[in-house]
Amino acid sequence: MTEYTLIRSERRSLSLSIEPDGTVLIRAPRRLSGAEIDRFVQSHESWIAAHREKALRRAEFDQAHFSPDQLADLTARAKEYLPGRTAYWASRMGVTPTGIRVTQAKTRFGSCSPKDGIAYSCRIMAFPPEAVDYVIVHELAHIRHKNHSREFYAFVGRFLPDYRRLQSILRRRGEEE
Repeated sequence: MTEYTLIRSERRSLSLSIEPDGTVLIRAPRRLSGAEIDRFVQSHESWIAAHREKALRRAEFDQAHFSPDQLADLTARAKEYLPGRTAYWASRMGVTPTGIRVTQAKTRFGSCSPKDGIAYSCRIMAFPPEAVDYVIVHELAHIRHKNHSREFYAFVGRFLPDYRRLQSILRRRGEEE
C-alpha cells in the first residue's frame, strides 16, 4: 500500500492530495479509524500513481529548466507582455479584470479570483505565444463563468476554436524531457 502523511483535524471528510515532491497527503477527521483511512488510500491507488508521476515530472521540469535567473527573466517578460495581451483579449471578450498579477506559481498557469483579479505564473512565458493566449482567454472567461462548465468552454471556443490543441501543449510540459 502507498505510504502517506496523515494530518488529522476537525474536518468532516477525507481528502487526498499529492505534494510537489510526490508525497501523498491525507487529511482526515480526528475520529476516523486508521483502517478506514487505509481503505480510502487503497481505493485511490491508481489515482495516486498517476498524479504522483505527474507531480514528479512537473518538479523535474521546473528544476531542469528554470534557474533563479531564468525565473527572474520570465517574470520580467511576463510583467511586460501579459498586461497588454490581457487588455487585448478582455476587450474582444467583453470582460474587465480588476487587476493582473504575475507570480512564480509552479502548479497552475493562471487563476481568476472571485473578485475578477487575474494572476499568471511567469512560467507560461516558456510556451509558444498561442498557448499563452489560451491561458489568458481561459482566465478571462472565468470572469463570465466561475466554473469549467460546458458554457465556459463554449465561451472560450468562441475566441479560440482550437483551444483543445492549445491545452495539450500546456499539458505536455515536461513529458518530452
